Amino acid sequence: QGQLVESGGGLVQAGGSLRLSCAASGRTFSTYVLGWFRQAPGKEREFVAAIRWSGGNTYYADSVKGRFTISRDNAKNTVYLQMNSLKPEDTAVYYCGAGVGWGMVVGIMGSYAYWGQGTQVTVSS
Repeated sequence: QGQLVESGGGLVQAGGSLRLSCAASGRTFSTYVLGWFRQAPGKEREFVAAIRWSGGNTYYADSVKGRFTISRDNAKNTVYLQMNSLKPEDTAVYYCGAGVGWGMVVGIMGSYAYWGQGTQVTVSS
């Protein structure tokens, strides 16, 4: 079935930027919602941002609003998370997920049927 592969994580200083990518394959995700979640050590996985593939509606957690931007490239079947003004508290493994999209709650993990392997983001102070 569907596969999602994240990339773009790394080490960055506070105030810096990173762009994460989530490449989708194996299934048509055009009717899905693609979301980013993150999980820090000892913390629960939390919602970061989401986008409806069709229409491009976006959703953001309050903690990242104004700093992060989610987008998609139809030709590349890829969703991006542009992260600016990074803070040490943004340090986490970032996961890309895909949900069916119709009537789903974008901010909860249970809405997403497919997940990538995660990519580590570390923000130093």
